[in-house]
Amino acid sequence: MAIWAAALPQKLSATRVAQSAPAPRRYMPGAPEIYFHKAIDNSRLVRSVDPGRKREMHFFAGAMVFCFLVILLYLGQHCSSIEYGYKIEAQRTQLDQLAETNRTLQLEEATLKDPERISALAQQMGMSLPVAGQVQRMEDSGTSDGAPVMARNNIAVVSVPN
Repeated sequence: MAIWAAALPQKLSATRVAQSAPAPRRYMPGAPEIYFHKAIDNSRLVRSVDPGRKREMHFFAGAMVFCFLVILLYLGQHCSSIEYGYKIEAQRTQLDQLAETNRTLQLEEATLKDPERISALAQQMGMSLPVAGQVQRMEDSGTSDGAPVMARNNIAVVSVPN
């Protein structure tokens, strides 16, 4: 009976362990494990098509294509907005340069049109103001059709002796 009293708790704990989890395989230490190669031919097996899984895969592929297109559209708009920003900045720079050139040309035009400057240059070249009767004005002959107007000479011919 003493044996049963000593062995009974061990037997009860062993049955609880056996019911809760399978015991690990124990190999003999030092004994080689031998594996045999067995050729398995699965070429005749045909996978059955699961319509639910197929529908899920089609939906997933469609969702991925849609996401890819949305991302591609976003990237295209983002890159074009950056490109337009560079073009706008280049055109602003060009506008500033053209405005500066226009200002410079207007100042140059104003200095070239200065009447005092023109009369000083004319006097340096030996020119003088016209004498009365030296300038002849052309009158409008009444034709407004754009026909050319012929010049007239009302001055008598002056001959210069040699």
